[in-house]
Amino acid sequence: MSRQGLQILFESLKLGDLTIPNRLIMASLTRMRGDPATGVPNDLFVEYYSQRASAGLIISECSAIAHNGDCFLGSGGIYNKDQVKGWKKVTDAVHNKGGRMFLQIWHAGRAVHPHLVKEQTIGPSAIAIRGMIFGTDMAYAVPKEMTQDDIKLVKEQFRQGAQNAKEAGFDGVELHGANGYLIDQFLRDGSNHRKDIYGGSVENRNRFCLEVLDELISVYGPGRVGIKLSPVGRYQDMHDSDPIKTYSHLVQEIEKKGIAYIQFMEPDEAFADKTQHYERGGDQMARICHSFRPYYSGNLVINNNLTPEIAAKAIESGDANAASFGRYFISNPDFVERVKNGWPLNKWDAHTFYTGGAKGYTDYPFYKA
Repeated sequence: MSRQGLQILFESLKLGDLTIPNRLIMASLTRMRGDPATGVPNDLFVEYYSQRASAGLIISECSAIAHNGDCFLGSGGIYNKDQVKGWKKVTDAVHNKGGRMFLQIWHAGRAVHPHLVKEQTIGPSAIAIRGMIFGTDMAYAVPKEMTQDDIKLVKEQFRQGAQNAKEAGFDGVELHGANGYLIDQFLRDGSNHRKDIYGGSVENRNRFCLEVLDELISVYGPGRVGIKLSPVGRYQDMHDSDPIKTYSHLVQEIEKKGIAYIQFMEPDEAFADKTQHYERGGDQMARICHSFRPYYSGNLVINNNLTPEIAAKAIESGDANAASFGRYFISNPDFVERVKNGWPLNKWDAHTFYTGGAKGYTDYPFYKA
């Protein structure tokens, strides 16, 4: 595709209460560059995110609302004042370069490793993730099935997390409802076997997600809240028997709330577990944004294994309004400028995605014309 064919990527877009100058969004990316003991964003975070301020919108790495909600120790949390102060340095630096930034707010649920956080793992049902914890020979723990009181507490933690994000200067929040974490665990019938008002029917399994969205909206208003979903994602042993039924109901209920956007992950994940307990997600549903566009008239952000050319075609067709990129933003702090000018892209080094320190984080070069 010619540079002229990519021009749609550089048109502005009203995304809820924000108007973003281009449609190239930096996706949330776990990088684990902070202190595992504290979850406080450090100066590396400041440099990394501010380097990428030309993105239409930056979405932060997943940020835990509680210590027992974090399965990526070293990511920046959002549940105490020191974390808020650390994130404030990040958002100030991004804003000083003209950027916009949402915090991806998150609870990992049954994906949390109790031996790391020294607390009980929780989930919608007492069903463990099959397989081994990434990088170890340990099996996942069976989570405690959340009581009504647990659900009430976690909803309040989401509300407080959003309040903390607002204090830290974020322009909004994105609810992480994808990739086998707590929201996703409630949504899909492979992980939710509850018998109460949060399980069973599609309406019941959607309930927790919609109630958490209401908590976020109570802090930011609908125009500064987004959500990420992965209807056929297989990461962390996830499956739903009828994703069209589950998610068509969900997105229609979300539309009533008037939030800024839904970000959909297309199949298949680059980092899916090697042991596949179900068919590939793409075999169950090949085109996610295209499939759910008839049910949702708001902003859709397409994500996962994209090129600029694929993104431009999705926006041109009406399947999406913007596109989010992960690995391209990892390796190209000036990704927007490179695409706009037809400059070559740096290649990413997957070996340094999670290794800590500046290497593979803040040392990728800007293009020198």
